[in-house]
Amino acid sequence: MTKNELPNVLTAQNIAEYLKISRRRVYELFQLSEEAGGIRCFEIGLSKRVEKEDFVEWLESQKKMKQEKLN
Repeated sequence: MTKNELPNVLTAQNIAEYLKISRRRVYELFQLSEEAGGIRCFEIGLSKRVEKEDFVEWLESQKKMKQEKLN
């Protein structure tokens, strides 16, 4: 799956499949603050969702943070 194939509103399952991590880890990332590396999400009832735009921004920030640590 590519970024372009992702739906506009993502579930934890979508993110887990894309990143090849567990759904449990995705929910842990939802609990973290954005400053601590967490993924911005919103709730619909008891379900958590992420806008594709926010997820892509998060991915880019993770890459940038990793690059900064290496330099």
